[in-house]
Amino acid sequence: MRGKSIMKVIGINGSARKDANTTIIIRAIFEELNKQGIETELIQLADVNIEPCRACFACKGKGNCVFRKDGFAEIFSKMVEADGIILGSPVYSADVSSRMKAMLDRGGVVAATNPGILKHKVGVAVAAVRRAGGMTAVDTMNHFYLNKEMIVVGSTYWNMVYGREIGDVLKDDEGMANMRNLGQNMASILLKLNS
Repeated sequence: MRGKSIMKVIGINGSARKDANTTIIIRAIFEELNKQGIETELIQLADVNIEPCRACFACKGKGNCVFRKDGFAEIFSKMVEADGIILGSPVYSADVSSRMKAMLDRGGVVAATNPGILKHKVGVAVAAVRRAGGMTAVDTMNHFYLNKEMIVVGSTYWNMVYGREIGDVLKDDEGMANMRNLGQNMASILLKLNS
C-alpha cells in the first residue's frame, strides 16, 4: 500500500469481448470506488496477448516475468503497483476464460517465486455467467488471491451476474446490486488499510 496517497484499483477483464458484460460488472464496482476517491483503471485482455507460462522459474527474485514479448509483464507491474485488483471473467467451459487462465498461471508463478510481492493487496473476483460455472470461475480467481496473502472481499451473495448478450447483465437486478455492494466493501477495506 502507498500510505495515505491516492489509492488505485486495477480491473482486469478476461473476456475476449471488449466492453461487454464483464466490463459492465467491473465498471459497476469502479463507480463505487470512484465515489470514495479511489482511482481505477480497466485492462482488457482482449487487447493483450498473454502467452502461457513456461514454468522456467527464471522470474525468481526478479519481481516479474523475464519474457517480455507479450503484454504480461506490463500488466503484472500494474498489479504490483495497485492497492487493489479486480479480476473479472466470463464463464467459458465452466471456468475462467483462457486469457484469464494464462494471466493467472504466469502471475501465480511470478508471485510464488517473489514472496510477498502481492501481500495485503485487496482482491475482488467477479464472473459474468450465462447459466453455470460461475462459482468455479470465481473460485479460480480467488485461489490466485488466497495463496498470495491477499485480502479477499465478499458481498451479500456470490460474485456473479447473469447474462448472455451484451448488456443482459443489467437486467439481473440482484447481481448488479451485489456488484455495487462489493464495490462499497472493497472501498471500505482499502480506506481502513490506508488510514
